[in-house]
Amino acid sequence: MISLQSTLYDANFRTYGLLRYGADVQIGLGEQTRSVHFIDWANPDSNDFALAEEVTLRGGFERRPGMVLYINGIAIPLIELRRGSKDKAGGIRQLISNQESTFNLAFFSTVQLLLAGNDAQGLCYGTVGSPEAFYVQLKDEAGLAGGEPGVLLDRPLAQMFDKARLLDFLYHFVIFDAGIKKLPRQHQYAGIKAAQDRTGKREGRVNWHNQGSGKSILMVLLAKWLLEGDTNARILVITDREELHDQITKVLKNSGLDSTRSGSRADLVDKLGATRPRLLCALIHKFDTSDLTALPPHAHGRFYVFVDEAHRTQGGDMNKQMKRWLGDAIFIGFTGTPLLRKDKQTTQYVFGTPIHTYKFPEAVNWVTWVTGRW
Repeated sequence: MISLQSTLYDANFRTYGLLRYGADVQIGLGEQTRSVHFIDWANPDSNDFALAEEVTLRGGFERRPGMVLYINGIAIPLIELRRGSKDKAGGIRQLISNQESTFNLAFFSTVQLLLAGNDAQGLCYGTVGSPEAFYVQLKDEAGLAGGEPGVLLDRPLAQMFDKARLLDFLYHFVIFDAGIKKLPRQHQYAGIKAAQDRTGKREGRVNWHNQGSGKSILMVLLAKWLLEGDTNARILVITDREELHDQITKVLKNSGLDSTRSGSRADLVDKLGATRPRLLCALIHKFDTSDLTALPPHAHGRFYVFVDEAHRTQGGDMNKQMKRWLGDAIFIGFTGTPLLRKDKQTTQYVFGTPIHTYKFPEAVNWVTWVTGRW
């Protein structure tokens, strides 16, 4: 039951938790509670997908979303399509206005994905609470030219609504960040999928995205996926500046990840050898370089090391000591700074070939993140 005193963000946050993790229910008096899962995330074909047109929402005023996709009877994505002669912005505005009235709170508490478009301008997507400016283009993944039939609307729509792809997107790529709900851009989704493939093979690499493309959130998404999927996984986020250290720690915390900062070199050594925390942050300077031959301290668990601004922390004794202390770890570098040829070659030598690239020319017409604000 959703309280009408709740904000849409709060209601959506709570409902998403129920959709993702299920709920404990008691069928009868005196019976034990059992877990009920509303969506079978692991087996897409086990779910019932039904598309309804012109669904009428009744209350003080009637509202009619164009199309609603129900998954096991629960409204998840909404779609507003327009004729090619009409601006797709009208569909976006209708999606936004449909959320405004109090009586629609219960309906939109389950909604996770909103799309609007036409066959002339293509398809855009956002989430509950997204302002119009933060709806972003959904492009054909094959990169076909705009003149190809269906490339602007039909193909992106079919790709997004592949059952396995849609459930993976909804399960692993929704973030609630301190009052702002976020969905990834296509380049971020592609970057995480590539990183998942590499880490699954126990391979590190560098993730090279342009400045301002949301690398901190890439870390959040990858960290969540690793910690949920591997009970032995532990993550160490390395930065080289206090301001970056503070920024990343804040992003992790606001996204619901319990992270701990190491206060000193001795504290870092203690935390590496303990079972918890599973996610910790440290400055590269915490690695003691006074003795590069001494026995490294014990590190408990399967470590994944995220190195922010990897082009700056790829060399020197601190980097060597980090590799010695965490010799069995998977190292993933994140950088977006334009690199000189020499720096780029060194970065690839240290981390390997790029996991995924998203360079400035690709980013010119793109907004970093799909966000919703309340």
